Amino acid sequence: MLMKVVKFGGSSLANATQVRKVVEIVKADDQRRFVVVSAPGKRWSDDIKVTDLLIDYANRVIAAKPIADITDAIISRYQDIATAFHISTDQFAPIKQAILSLPDQTYQDNDYLMATFKAHGERLNALLFAQILAQEGVKAKYLDPHDAGILVTDHPNDAEIIPDSYAQIGEWTDSDIVRVIPGFFGYNLQGQICTFSRGGSDITGAIMARGVSADRYENFTDVNAIYAANPSVVTNPIAIHHMTFREMRELSYAGFSVFHDEALIPAIEGNIEVVVKNTNHPGERGTSITAAKRINPAYPVSGIASSPNFCGIYIRKYMLDKKAFSQKILHILSEYGLTYEHMPSGIDDLTVIMRQDQLTDDLEDRLIRELVIALKPDEIHITHDYALLMVVGEGMRNRTGLMSKATDALARQNVKLVMVNQGASEISMMFGIQQDKANAAIQALYETFFPEL
Repeated sequence: MLMKVVKFGGSSLANATQVRKVVEIVKADDQRRFVVVSAPGKRWSDDIKVTDLLIDYANRVIAAKPIADITDAIISRYQDIATAFHISTDQFAPIKQAILSLPDQTYQDNDYLMATFKAHGERLNALLFAQILAQEGVKAKYLDPHDAGILVTDHPNDAEIIPDSYAQIGEWTDSDIVRVIPGFFGYNLQGQICTFSRGGSDITGAIMARGVSADRYENFTDVNAIYAANPSVVTNPIAIHHMTFREMRELSYAGFSVFHDEALIPAIEGNIEVVVKNTNHPGERGTSITAAKRINPAYPVSGIASSPNFCGIYIRKYMLDKKAFSQKILHILSEYGLTYEHMPSGIDDLTVIMRQDQLTDDLEDRLIRELVIALKPDEIHITHDYALLMVVGEGMRNRTGLMSKATDALARQNVKLVMVNQGASEISMMFGIQQDKANAAIQALYETFFPEL
């Protein structure tokens, strides 16, 4: 029998109505043997996610501030769902007690405290959902990441899976029980909870899928598919029903937020098909992500995306020694704990493209001063509010004229290019543009590469 790992995001588990849909999805397919859950998300637009409530809870404990109102708010989120599914007071008691007892545990430091508090959003939701499935007649049990074998590096709020974990995870493949696993966290070798980066439940799902050698990893969210462009920018963009891992990685870098891009790595390593589907419309086809796909020559581009909030440090010096300059720049960035994204160059100049949210006004001033001292440039200045615009598609390989079509479309919208980069893989083009032109640029490129759709 085929086996699937399924993951449900916070919007899919935000309230009892949504949880009911998830129950029916699990019951509808007996191939869905492993269910990874996120913490309850927002019930309405200005609601607060349970994870954010837990972060507030942790910060109050650290600051020795009152916590009664925040614990009541967290308990009520789970209690509302439990009540709707007739979970008894005795069954719910361990969940309530776990919330109240979080401050009483011993933590190595505040980073581990924060990780443990955050992880309980998923942990308690998995415990509750396992109870709900059992109540609904499904043979289901909670599986803790420790027991599952999800061992991670010792970085409390930015952990990574330890590769040796997959052998232990694989021992669960023969189970005929639906196992409910909390996403977002694992345990370090000392038995302490460490979380993945925010959105890491996707990562847990992919880790489980690779570990148990699943035939498919289904990721349920709140959209029918991944679209060729942002629907808030382009009206009714086409759905991408099949894309490759490489396309998804490229588009995720540029702002596609449907799927946590780090979660693709275990799926790529295990060559496991990933399918993005909608909890609210589970019958929709969704988007399949695989290692390869059939190319439609009429549509070489699969998707267009942009990511804002970049800046560029422009440096010019006559008779520029690029090797020495680059080494000095990278050394200085490293000393400040900064990363860069691109470093396009000319004969006598180069630009360091980086995410501007790394910089404060004070840090920016200090960085520029140090670059001036180290490089003695003829000119140096920083420009803010760039956006990086990506055009991605497996069909772009070995095709001529696509760059010309893209730049012509941008020129017609009076979009000035501050950087152009053709990916070495030949499946992407990247443009640096002014941030306030991003939406117009996306619209123009969509109309160019997806005409009459």
